[in-house]
Amino acid sequence: MKMNEHDLVVLTCDLPEAGLEKGDIGTVVLVHRAGRGYEVEFATLNGDTIAVVTVTAASLRPVGPREIAHVRQVA
Repeated sequence: MKMNEHDLVVLTCDLPEAGLEKGDIGTVVLVHRAGRGYEVEFATLNGDTIAVVTVTAASLRPVGPREIAHVRQVA
């Protein structure tokens, strides 16, 4: 499924080098190569950016209509 800029997305794998875990929620900031890859910003709930990463489409999925966010501490 293609995702667009400003869409909320869920990470489907851990990215330890960026301090990100499967299930973290981010915002698409740029779509690469017609949806083959995405640049995604991950931020704390108060708006501090944790990471901006470029990932393949297989590393993300759209936020579902009946999902609820879960909070975790970051280093």
